[in-house]
Amino acid sequence: MAGGEGRERALVTGASRGVGAAVVESLVARGMEVWAMARPSAQLDALASRLGCHAVAVDMADAGALDAALADLEVDVVVNNAGIITAVAPFAAIEPADIDRMLDVNLRATMVVTRALLPGMIARRRGHLFLVTSLLGPYAGPNVATYAATKAALRAFGQCLRIELAGTDVRLTEVAPGRVRTDIYREAFGGDDARLQSTLFERYRALEPAHVAQALIAALDMPPAADISILELSPTDQAVGGLVFAPREE
Repeated sequence: MAGGEGRERALVTGASRGVGAAVVESLVARGMEVWAMARPSAQLDALASRLGCHAVAVDMADAGALDAALADLEVDVVVNNAGIITAVAPFAAIEPADIDRMLDVNLRATMVVTRALLPGMIARRRGHLFLVTSLLGPYAGPNVATYAATKAALRAFGQCLRIELAGTDVRLTEVAPGRVRTDIYREAFGGDDARLQSTLFERYRALEPAHVAQALIAALDMPPAADISILELSPTDQAVGGLVFAPREE
């Protein structure tokens, strides 16, 4: 999977739609050679055809397939963006399979991708590693315990890596957005797009995928001696971290 000489190269996971697709578009616009990784889909094929990026069709939950897809790839920028929400419900009510899938895609896949590509970045003494997390990681919310736990784990993962990477010239930035207008909740809503839109977006001004991509590019454009380690990006109308008290029944 060697790339062309002279151009900066990037890998973006979860690239077929939403934030991932917006990041791919932004990186291609910068003149970078981009590998767009996601599950096989018509969306991924269309993205590659439209932007001229490399489509890497792989199941992000399959660690072996990920390793094989990343063999011999050298990149300057890694954007770990892949993430799913398979259920929105109290933790006691969700299925074990939903827990496994979110752990595999949101957490394990990021670690597999990072383990495959980070040693080369360190050896070349250049690179920028991005972890796209969520404000649901550091700030609690109901009915998303497993998803939030994966994103909180990624924050800890990134903070540990940041210490290990000091002095290597490899930068690490966590981008933690609030509510973004994507279809990440679509599976959790049983494919009911109308209910998803009316519940999450009709009455609320959310971020757009391009806003997240713009924030990521701003971190990438910092001088080599400067690293934005954590970037929390929320809609202007969204506030996080407040306490919620449930009324007691008499």
